[in-house]
Amino acid sequence: MSARPLTLRCLRLREAKAPQPLPPPRLETAGAAGFDLRAAIRAPLTLHPGDRVRVPTGWAMALPAGCEGQIRPRSGLAWRHGITCLNSPGTVDADYRGPVEVLLAHLGHAPITLMRGDRIAQMVILGLPTIEVVEVEDLDTTARGAGGFGHTGRS
Repeated sequence: MSARPLTLRCLRLREAKAPQPLPPPRLETAGAAGFDLRAAIRAPLTLHPGDRVRVPTGWAMALPAGCEGQIRPRSGLAWRHGITCLNSPGTVDADYRGPVEVLLAHLGHAPITLMRGDRIAQMVILGLPTIEVVEVEDLDTTARGAGGFGHTGRS
């Protein structure tokens, strides 16, 4: 017996309606973890090396309670063109109801032009545990302790 699937409610915004309708976020394959997000732009958008831009997806969403949507880069765009997401992973909170936009950065060496409907990022939806914050007088010790940035060496 399988668990009942959670529901991602998606509201089509003006940007996703015309000039040609864009599909809602979807998993492109049966085993995919991320819902593909598309560029809801009216005209081609050329990104030059060093550029960063907010790209609308054309959708507002209601994530299931207790979940987070993580906006992540698409590996093909990152590998072929150096396009990645700033603030990665970006977070879409379950109580956010505004337009979902993707913060893209061009780390490559040549301009790239995005077209309407291009898949620009993916959103992975994860469940979050309920966490109780408790103030304490001290913490338990571990082998790592307070070692931070680079404390384990270079190799």
